[in-house]
Amino acid sequence: MKIYTRTGDGGETSLYGGQRVGKDALRVKTLGTVDECNAALGVALAQIPDPEVRGVLTRIQGEMFEVGADLATPLARGETVPRVRAEETAQLEAEIDRFEGELEPLRHFILPGGSPGGAALHLARAICRRAERHLVTLAQAEQINAEAARYLNRLSDHLFVSARLVNHRAGMPEVIWERPEHPSS
Repeated sequence: MKIYTRTGDGGETSLYGGQRVGKDALRVKTLGTVDECNAALGVALAQIPDPEVRGVLTRIQGEMFEVGADLATPLARGETVPRVRAEETAQLEAEIDRFEGELEPLRHFILPGGSPGGAALHLARAICRRAERHLVTLAQAEQINAEAARYLNRLSDHLFVSARLVNHRAGMPEVIWERPEHPSS
């Protein structure tokens, strides 16, 4: 099977079920941002040796495929694909709570960065937030699975805490944001 089909050369793509939409459609933009976040998770995984975190992130990558399938299938098509479920969001919450138990409470804003894996997770978090913003806009225009929005919201929190955890386990101190001093005029 060839990787190219030429069916998208005119600027359209297919949703699950065959509906053709523009590649710049909000649903496709949201899907693309979910895919970008998943790719960023792959970059993070390539830099994180911690087996526990690797296992969690690998599971999340699979769930992000589910988010993509969910978004690529309008709700009117019914349950023809796996949809994001509340149980997956709850699992993210449980992991956030467990990971935070290993960390000092956050009392200040921190700058994204740290170890290569931690920095990559901060980037994935920012991409996840963009996907969530696109999804919020999409939900105002079309019916979506509301759990997908909750999942992405919780995932961005999870990625923030995971970045902190990876940096903590790597012995990298967090850099606290301090307002820069501006010279008086």
